Amino acid sequence: MSSRNASIDLPPIPPSVTVSRHLVLELLRAWDAPHDREDAALLVTELVANVVDHVQGEGVLTLELALSDDWLRIAVVDGSSVRPVVHELALDRPRGRGMRMVQAIADRWGAEDHGGGKRVWFELRPPGR
Repeated sequence: MSSRNASIDLPPIPPSVTVSRHLVLELLRAWDAPHDREDAALLVTELVANVVDHVQGEGVLTLELALSDDWLRIAVVDGSSVRPVVHELALDRPRGRGMRMVQAIADRWGAEDHGGGKRVWFELRPPGR
C-alpha cells in the first residue's frame, strides 16, 4: 500500500472542530481508506475540541493524517505542554469524557512532546486486521 499524508494548520477556535471532522471524512473518502470513517471523525473531534477548550484561541493547532501499511494515524499538535487526562466517569461532570472515548475506540493512542507543545495521536487499523 502506498502511504498518504496530509497536514493542515487551523486556529484553535470552535469552528475548527467541525472543519477538522469534515476534513478527516473527506480525506479518508478520497484516499479510499478502509477504516471506520465515523470513528476517526469522532476521535479527531474530541482531540480538536480539547485544544479549543484548553488553548482558548491562542496560537495554532495542526491536524496531521497519515495512512501507511494499513494503519491510519491522526494527530493534533498544539502549543500547550499540558497532556490530556483520561478521567473517571462522574455524573457531576458534564465534560471530560473525550479521552475516555479515544482510549476505548482507538487501537493505539498517546501523547508526546513536540516543539514546546505536544502531539496527541491515535491509530486505527482497518476492520478485520
